[in-house]
Amino acid sequence: MVADSRAPRDGRFIEKIGTYNPITNPATIDINLEKALQWMANGAQPSETARAILSYKGVLYKHHLQVGVSKGAITQEQADVKFSEWMTSKEAKISEKRSNLEKASKSRKSDAMKAEVQKREAIAARVLVKQNTVSEEAAEVTETDETEANAEITENVTAKETASTEEPASEEPAPEESAPAEGENAE
Repeated sequence: MVADSRAPRDGRFIEKIGTYNPITNPATIDINLEKALQWMANGAQPSETARAILSYKGVLYKHHLQVGVSKGAITQEQADVKFSEWMTSKEAKISEKRSNLEKASKSRKSDAMKAEVQKREAIAARVLVKQNTVSEEAAEVTETDETEANAEITENVTAKETASTEEPASEEPAPEESAPAEGENAE
């Protein structure tokens, strides 16, 4: 923003010459270089933050070269060549930083995927161990149930066999208590 120094921080401004988004990595800076250069030539004094942004985008360097041209130290063609060389080197640095960030992001993702796969395999191994112990316990329970059932069947069969081989006892009625004589209780 180009604003009067007497205006409040978020107050009225003269002209908007660009935007800055520090959240992205690298920060997104969109500046109209020609308007920024024009305001610098008119004597605009950037704040420290604005100076850093303008320096990053090359506005201050181009302003420096234009001052050299106006003083006759270099020609306009030489200034344009120097600025274009600076811009290509700056763009190369920015693209390198972006590619490094992308590589780092991909490596973090692949590391996270590897860790997730290892975690899943560990969980699967624990589940398999639990299933094996449960099936072993079930087999033991089944074996003991079968053994108990076989023992019961064997007991029943032997009990029936012993009952059929023994001679039945004589079927005489059990002696009853002697009933009182008729005369004794009848008084």
